[in-house]
Amino acid sequence: MSGNPPKLIAIDHDDHHAEHVGCTADGRQFFLTTPFVPANDSDPGGEFVALYLFDAAGQLTEAIIDAFGPRATLDDTACREVYQRRLAGLGPVSFERIEVAPFSVERHGTTFGLIVREPDDEDDEWAVELEPGNYMAFFDPWDSGEYDT
Repeated sequence: MSGNPPKLIAIDHDDHHAEHVGCTADGRQFFLTTPFVPANDSDPGGEFVALYLFDAAGQLTEAIIDAFGPRATLDDTACREVYQRRLAGLGPVSFERIEVAPFSVERHGTTFGLIVREPDDEDDEWAVELEPGNYMAFFDPWDSGEYDT
């Protein structure tokens, strides 16, 4: 087993999955994103808009998660409108690096969050995966601000 689990994970603002990370005028950190449950033979999947709010120390204070049903029937306009409304509801923000603690919450019958994955064996390493969808994965060094997709 290599490394240690993180206390905080840095996420640098970028033009991809971390486009809407940063700080609010009152000092909170935020992460607005679009998690998803992939469809398969036994599950139609699901699309979501998630706004995670953290205090200045990086602890989750609120998770606002809107469900839009399976991708096959997704109302793109409604999803974009909710996303933009969540962003506008934050007031003035700065898009910048955030440092937040791993967390998980249950909503809509699904686990959401930055979830720690323990190493499977001594050659594996700790990871933190953005779920559902595992579309961002973080590895040591936890302060790099970088992620894999």
